[in-house]
Amino acid sequence: MKRGKKHKHKRAFQGDIKYSSPKKLSRGRFIVLKLVFITLFIVVLGRLFQLQVLDSTEYREIAKRQYESQTELPASRGVVYDRNGHILISNTQFVSFAADPLILGNNADKAARTLASHFERSPSYYAQRIREGNRFVWLERRVSPDYLEKINVKEIDGLLAIQEPKRLYHYGDLAKDMLGVTNIDNTGISGIELEFDENLRGKNGFIIMQRDGKRRTFPSIDYPRVEPVNGNNLVLTIDLSLQAIAEEELKRGIEQNDAESGLVVMMNPKTGAVLAMANYPSGKRNRVISDMFEPGSVFKIVTTAAALDNNVRKGDDTFYAEDGEYRVELPRNRVRIIRDTEEYEWLTMREAIQYSSNIVMAKLSDEIGSERMYTMARDFGFGIPTGIELPGEVRGDLKRPVNWSGTTLNTMAYGYEVGVTPLQVASAYAAVANKGNLMRPYIVERELDARGRVLNETRPQQIRRVVSSVTADTLVSFFEDVVRDGTGQNARVSGVRIAGKTGTARKYVDGRYSSSDYTASFVGFFPVEDPEIVCLVMMDNPRRGYYASTTSVPVFRNIAERIVSTGLMRVPAPEEEKFKEMQRYIQKTSAAHKIEEFSKPRVPDVQNYPASVARKILDRYGYRSEIKGNGIIIEQQPAAGSRAGKTTTIQLVAKNCTGEEEETVVVPDLRGLAIRSALNRSIVEGLSLDISGSGVVVQQSVPPGERVQPGTIIRVQCRPRSDGTQIAGH
Repeated sequence: MKRGKKHKHKRAFQGDIKYSSPKKLSRGRFIVLKLVFITLFIVVLGRLFQLQVLDSTEYREIAKRQYESQTELPASRGVVYDRNGHILISNTQFVSFAADPLILGNNADKAARTLASHFERSPSYYAQRIREGNRFVWLERRVSPDYLEKINVKEIDGLLAIQEPKRLYHYGDLAKDMLGVTNIDNTGISGIELEFDENLRGKNGFIIMQRDGKRRTFPSIDYPRVEPVNGNNLVLTIDLSLQAIAEEELKRGIEQNDAESGLVVMMNPKTGAVLAMANYPSGKRNRVISDMFEPGSVFKIVTTAAALDNNVRKGDDTFYAEDGEYRVELPRNRVRIIRDTEEYEWLTMREAIQYSSNIVMAKLSDEIGSERMYTMARDFGFGIPTGIELPGEVRGDLKRPVNWSGTTLNTMAYGYEVGVTPLQVASAYAAVANKGNLMRPYIVERELDARGRVLNETRPQQIRRVVSSVTADTLVSFFEDVVRDGTGQNARVSGVRIAGKTGTARKYVDGRYSSSDYTASFVGFFPVEDPEIVCLVMMDNPRRGYYASTTSVPVFRNIAERIVSTGLMRVPAPEEEKFKEMQRYIQKTSAAHKIEEFSKPRVPDVQNYPASVARKILDRYGYRSEIKGNGIIIEQQPAAGSRAGKTTTIQLVAKNCTGEEEETVVVPDLRGLAIRSALNRSIVEGLSLDISGSGVVVQQSVPPGERVQPGTIIRVQCRPRSDGTQIAGH
């Protein structure tokens, strides 16, 4: 019985549980796992397809960046020359330090400490820049190449030293506002550097560098090296000698007259070429083209030209000058008073210009009328940009007659209620000096490629005929009277006929014309017989006398005297002096048939000049020359001061040299000289310089005293006068 009960309970328990076959259970798990693996395989396969097919380009680039880098090969910016081939702007090599933060890695602190020990910055400065960088970051830009000897970048993986060109302004601040400057990236930001930035900068090249597992870099053989294309060179119309004279005399004049600022612009009236453009103080903007001012009496050229060319009046017609005070009746019972600085009763038109009468100009404008006055001002180029190749030029302010007030016509007649630029004034007087033809001012003569081939050349362009040649000749005679007997007498230079006009204008300040702020101007040209130079001198707020006759005019005279005395311009003998000398010669010799001798020019004195300079001076006067020997001229035939026709060849004898000395020059000692002084010395000796670095010369490739062929290139190494970064340029 017991055995039966026990068996019964066992079967009852077994009846409560459902058993599955082990084969069935294994098959189910296998299917699940299979599905999981298939899904994972599909996911992985899809991901691989995405990486290797769909996103392959992106990841290839990521991989390349891990072992490839592009190193830029900077192009050399173009050189800028003056009209005679003197280098105004070139390039010098500096070094910059940069880093690749990814490669630098744990060396970041070491690199920061190394740079901080040589430059005036803290290690934290460099460390922060490295942390903020991605694959490339600048740490120091354009410092002296000497630092390459002090900082060994090969000892710190990821620290880079890159050679970079930097602009070198050979004559310091000379022509600073016209030439302009570049920024830290060698991009032009003002002046010629900005206007012709695309032409000057060239196109950078590059080379692809690869890195192996040991972080060694080498040029990639899969990519060709792309060479940089250097920028084009520019030849300007500026004459270095004239520019230096203008700046020196302008600075002296401003200091003597305690003026706030001033400017000078010189032009060739026959071509429109700008020969000099000076501002003092410099460094703010080029006021010759960017500043607008009320010109005062220099604008009387428009009034007089309109009267003469439209046959309104003749030069000898007389006007009642009202004894210095002219009352003009205006609408609504208003009265306007026009005054002259002197009390005149009767003046001809010629005398009105000679003594600068506002009253006569106002009366003359009533006869001319608003339309003819406006047309003449417009024809002279006022109210229109000249189109010179410089940034920042303003057009001036010349209102149309419909916008004139009841006083504009009379006021404009003597240079108020009109805004002009200094370059527009110089261009207007250049038109009169050029027989009435207005030329477009220009400052770039030629553009050359890196090999010296001419790409573009500026040709003189006539804009229009402003007045007839007869009217122009009459105006020239008026302006010559101004210098001979009028307000411009301080501009006279012995032996040179000069024509010009003064202008003193009150400045419009705080809604009214000031009684203490003035602009003093003088614009003149010479020699009158065949004008070669038009020169405008303007001063802003001279405090030791404000009349142009005592401020700007003497500056003009000093400039003209230096130009004539240094032989920079050929000046014919005055007709009056030639006539007197002819009379004396006839009385002495009774040889009337030799009168023709006095039509010949005088031979300039070139003794004590270097042979090359003497030849240039004679060339300017139209003479050929033959030189025996080299060095300093000690004898000349015909003698200085004698008369000789242009077919005459001037025989020159230089300090005798024999043998090797005839064909060679002595290398000067340039060590210790500033770059500008070294360049000037090399030019005098007939040598060329290849400059590295900046500051003063510390080494030269050819020892002093050695004889070399003229034109030999001397390589010089320059260093700053003291440690620290050297800032080249303006």
